Amino acid sequence: MELAYIPSPSRGVLYLGPIPLRGYAFCIIIGVFVAVWLGNKRWIARGGRAGTVADIAVWAVPFGLVGGRLYHVITDYELYFSPGRDWVDAFKVWQGGLGIWGAIALGALGAWIGARRRGVPMPAYADAVAPGIAFAQAIGRWGNWFNQELYGRETHVPWALHITSSEGGRVPGYYHPTFLYESLWCIGVALLVIWADRRFKLGHGRAFALYVAAYCVGRGWIEYMRVDDAHHILGLRLNDWTAMIVFLLAVAYIVVSSKLRPGREAVVEPGVSDGPAEGTEGAGEAQDDADQAGKAGKAEAEPDAVEAEPDAVTAEDEKEQAEAAESAESAESASKKS
Repeated sequence: MELAYIPSPSRGVLYLGPIPLRGYAFCIIIGVFVAVWLGNKRWIARGGRAGTVADIAVWAVPFGLVGGRLYHVITDYELYFSPGRDWVDAFKVWQGGLGIWGAIALGALGAWIGARRRGVPMPAYADAVAPGIAFAQAIGRWGNWFNQELYGRETHVPWALHITSSEGGRVPGYYHPTFLYESLWCIGVALLVIWADRRFKLGHGRAFALYVAAYCVGRGWIEYMRVDDAHHILGLRLNDWTAMIVFLLAVAYIVVSSKLRPGREAVVEPGVSDGPAEGTEGAGEAQDDADQAGKAGKAEAEPDAVEAEPDAVTAEDEKEQAEAAESAESAESASKKS
């Protein structure tokens, strides 16, 4: 008898009249809102306008959902196109099945389109939203809990996940809650990116690359624990190979980018000028007034000095002329007396 375990929900959907409220969809929606909220705060802190992140997300989120679904359907095509399967199920996103690799790839394309329309640099935008994406993944993974999917090997640890459904080939029992492992790992990744960004002033897409690399490390060992059907290459699951390749690309980007474009972008959104820091505005105005007064005083003093020089020369000349006249008169008197 298991004394401690994580129970699975009896069902993953509630009905509000004829309207189904699905736990999986709620987790995705909440994750998107958290990502946009945090991304907006970070964007404003970098000098961007409020609302820019949401405007670009209008492009990124739909592209990301389509990309995530496409990756899942392509890599698990037998679930939808093999004999006895209904291909219409490929469109039933609410039943689960979003591949993060496709979501990030196509979501980035949508974000690039939105960023170009706003005239903002894509790398800076990616850096701003990177931690929020990780938090969104952490929340979204709980959608797998509602659907009783993506669990690991059988186990008897106190935090084992109790699977009760037998649909889709599931075998009721106690398994590693890999959805929980990945959720906690994503929270750690988000905190790591926030810390590193503050500590090292990451820019030009390096904060986003750090998020990608750190996520891949966790995804690698978590994926290795999963028991759901997957394609294998040389004994490893396809997602393990994807994680390794993407990890190497992300690390290479960090190294090359730090050499080619060190530091951080000075301007992330054209047309936005940062005001003076709080508490320095009055001092700045006083300094400007002092500078202007000094310049005005200097300008007034310089003409006086210029005008004084001719006056001084004229007085000296008059003195010399007077002395010369006196000498001439003395010489003339002496000549008469003689």
